Amino acid sequence: MHPSPSSDPEKSFRSHAPGYWAGRNIPAEDWNSHTWQLKNRITTLRQLEEHLVLSEDERNGVVLSGTKLAMSITPHFFNLIDREDPECPIRKQVIPRVEETWTSPYEMADPCGEDSHMPVPGLVHRYPDRVLFLVTDRCASYCRYCTRSRVVSGVGEQELETDYEAAFRYLEQHTEVRDVLLSGGDPLLFSDNKLGKILARLRAIPHLEFLRIGTRVPVFLPQRITSELCAMLQEYHPLFMSIHVNHPRELTLEVKEGLERLANHGVPLGNQSVLLKGVNDDIGVMKALVHKLLMCRVKPYYLYQLDLIQGSSHLESPVEEGIAIIEGLRGHTTGYAVPQYVIDAPGGGGKVPVNPDYVLQRNRERTLIRNFEGRTFEYPEPLPGPAPILDY
Repeated sequence: MHPSPSSDPEKSFRSHAPGYWAGRNIPAEDWNSHTWQLKNRITTLRQLEEHLVLSEDERNGVVLSGTKLAMSITPHFFNLIDREDPECPIRKQVIPRVEETWTSPYEMADPCGEDSHMPVPGLVHRYPDRVLFLVTDRCASYCRYCTRSRVVSGVGEQELETDYEAAFRYLEQHTEVRDVLLSGGDPLLFSDNKLGKILARLRAIPHLEFLRIGTRVPVFLPQRITSELCAMLQEYHPLFMSIHVNHPRELTLEVKEGLERLANHGVPLGNQSVLLKGVNDDIGVMKALVHKLLMCRVKPYYLYQLDLIQGSSHLESPVEEGIAIIEGLRGHTTGYAVPQYVIDAPGGGGKVPVNPDYVLQRNRERTLIRNFEGRTFEYPEPLPGPAPILDY
């Protein structure tokens, strides 16, 4: 393991264990067990107040969270919260606030229109050649801005009803589908055996070219990324994994080791961040994040504009902030570190890329472009008709 050369704590990799649990004489084998981590999650107001001084807005948010989206925070992730900073970017992501009960006129229960693109329960077919397979409604911890808060955690108004056999039959019949994304909830909460059976069933369908898993378990629960899990996943290549990291502090030493273990077993890794007010709406924070991701062998893939989920307006940043972040990255760091900024078009329109305006003018003769420095360049368009014959 090569230590980071940076002295900036947001750019370095370090362990926070046992953190708030110091003094409780927790054996290392317990702390490093994902089952222990899950059993000892922070799920109640009493537990939370044992460790943190809550604001009135947070306290009221926790009391009301049981009717919208449950609170659950793994000990590992809870250790990343700065108890002295009420504006801590980790705190904002997992501790409920009363603002979650406020609803703006433009917010939606299902902002991505998944329910209307569900031919069988639990399978979303919105794009021509790929589907989203919602295999579970549970996560290791719950993000307060969750796009699927209507169905995850077991306390919302809806329940996720997945018909596995109907989904498999649909996929067998629809030969245009070549890509299946497993999500939910978090598929990595399943046992190796249960997840392996789902992957094996999908791999038995000849026209499915590759599989993907969307997960935040490597970040919330890095103890789950065992050698046994990685060896099982390796059997079903090509298999890709999209993780979800929003702030550089989330990339601890344990998370880095888990991601490296996945990469060493041939799993290509991409990261999807959500632009969140007070968390990562800052070019310095985002640059530290994407650089740390590359050190973990993870490609920054998407930067999402926050979906218009009900009760999320307190975390929403304007689109111009996202564009400014991309402009602050493009040309100023390696291209591998620059994610694609997208808006998931409200109501089910799919992902729409949003970029700074680098094309200034276009006509039949030329395209006028600018670079990251603001300098302009002219690119000639090919002449119409056959290429001229050169007489030597």
